[in-house]
Amino acid sequence: MKRLVIPRLNRVATAIVITISVLFLLWLTSPLPKTLAKTEVKVFEQVWQTVNENFYDPKFNGVDWKAMQQKYQPQATQTKSIQEVAVVINQMLSELRTSHTRFYTQDEPAYYQLLGIFQARNPDFQKELKKFFPKGKIEYTGIGIFTKDINGKTFISAILDGSPAAKAGLKVGDQLLSVEDRPYQPIQSFVGKAGQKVTLLIQRKPDANSQEKIAVTPKMYDATTMFLEAQQTSTQVIQRNGKKIGYVHIWSNAADPDQDKLREDLIYGRLRNAEALVLDLRDGWGGGDIGYLNIFTAKEGPSITSIPRNGKRYTSISQWKKPVVMLINEGSRSSKEILAYAFKQHKIGPVIGSKTTGAVVAGRPFLMSDGSLVYVAVSNVFLNETQRLEGKGVTPDINVPFSLEYAQGGDPQKERAIEAMLAALK
Repeated sequence: MKRLVIPRLNRVATAIVITISVLFLLWLTSPLPKTLAKTEVKVFEQVWQTVNENFYDPKFNGVDWKAMQQKYQPQATQTKSIQEVAVVINQMLSELRTSHTRFYTQDEPAYYQLLGIFQARNPDFQKELKKFFPKGKIEYTGIGIFTKDINGKTFISAILDGSPAAKAGLKVGDQLLSVEDRPYQPIQSFVGKAGQKVTLLIQRKPDANSQEKIAVTPKMYDATTMFLEAQQTSTQVIQRNGKKIGYVHIWSNAADPDQDKLREDLIYGRLRNAEALVLDLRDGWGGGDIGYLNIFTAKEGPSITSIPRNGKRYTSISQWKKPVVMLINEGSRSSKEILAYAFKQHKIGPVIGSKTTGAVVAGRPFLMSDGSLVYVAVSNVFLNETQRLEGKGVTPDINVPFSLEYAQGGDPQKERAIEAMLAALK
């Protein structure tokens, strides 16, 4: 029998093939190399590193941040979607016990709203956004609601003025059961349906017999303008007991950073003839300049009257010298809490509603490689150099409890504010 002789070159090639095959098999049977290549794990690591480099407290609020990475990384490696890893990431971030520190995906309205708030003030951030929003617009399709989950049920907690939800007759306190016979999802339920009617199944009372179907037509929201539009729509004069009570809902201070629109409406526009004002700072977002409180505090300023040739008198007043009340709740966050604190400190008027959430640090969004974002508390905040509201909040002068579940659109806090202004006018 002849012995088979393999040329040296062929033996080397064979050895290389065998080695590669063994390494490939090891890669297939080992979970670590595969998971390290996953988008979810990359995002997890990027979020951890971003917080590690930018969180305002180098001691991480007493938390061992390196240990948090080791604690949650194994869970992140088991996730199969960005939605699943978002749950793990937010569990990790919650260990810091600090507001303005959260991870958001494209499946949440807050993702677009935050981008809309911050992009206008940051040219560098605008350049980053072009990768994910090539048309230059930060948009999403929705119906203009905020929701809150209570005991496994989803309730409408706030409705933007002039929104599709408001026009369709949805009410705060409605339980959302389904959208087009599928579970409600704040973004996915309405994707691609702008201008088309969709059917929502809601429950208005604890009794299941109160379920009803409501047709809503979603719209495309521009996250950079939506809150100012809602503010303008909310602005009105309420006729009550022969009195004119002005009302405006500031959905986001950042929507009108210097509050020029509010000043215009108060001094020259729709609210100038109102005898009192309800300033609603509930829900929405903070941001923006808090200097517009000067319009309520500088009451000693003079009025200016001009009389042209026709003899008509035109009087302008640069301050609001009439009664005013502020509305707050647990959805009043960040700069809105600072405004509420100052409102009480200067005794401008009564603060009515429920205690604010105590979210008063400065935050900044950071885009991750997949377009998701992490909102990080980058600066501590003190009022009058020593007063810290983070974790404390602002307690109203007049506490008005509000039960959200099946509220049927009732608003006892707003009604109490109107009553306070009517009493001030007597």
